[in-house]
Amino acid sequence: MTKVYPNAVIPQPATVTAPTRGPLVLTIWKKSLLFNCHGFTVFDSNGNLVYRVDNYAAGTKAEILLMDATGRSLLTLRRKRLSLVDNWTVYDGETAANPKFTVTKHVNLLNTKSIAHVNITGSKTKKPVYEIEGSYTQRCCVVYDEKRRHVAEINRKEAVGGVKFGGDVFRLVVQPEIDPTVAMALVIILDQMFQ
Repeated sequence: MTKVYPNAVIPQPATVTAPTRGPLVLTIWKKSLLFNCHGFTVFDSNGNLVYRVDNYAAGTKAEILLMDATGRSLLTLRRKRLSLVDNWTVYDGETAANPKFTVTKHVNLLNTKSIAHVNITGSKTKKPVYEIEGSYTQRCCVVYDEKRRHVAEINRKEAVGGVKFGGDVFRLVVQPEIDPTVAMALVIILDQMFQ
């Protein structure tokens, strides 16, 4: 069987940044490294653990922590309650003050390509900073910025010889124009919206 994760060694804490010349390719495994947990394990192209999400309860969560390889909280994702559409707010670390941005599930029968919008919290403009199009359930999504530049992409991962992994293993390709941590937060929120 082909390995999902090339290296088992956990690197020292470091900030993940997209390469200056090309995209950062992350392998996402929809499985926690902890026994009896649900979540995500994310590896870079060298096989080093980069991000993780560990949840002890199954199902949709009201709050999710995105952590680095050592377990340090990077972002907290909180579902807005009593909202007509699926709406999430993202905060730095484990704080509940000064949200960074919100992600809203897009519901429009006329525009079926768009599945979610990302807005900066407190921004005076209603125009989304990022728009996500495609199908998360098919692992085929593209994130566009406000200039319609392709800044991130979710797609299926192929093993050696063209054999495809199941839906639990996929790739996140992050361009230098977007923070990889923000792109990973979008993947987690999309997973909650389209479970």
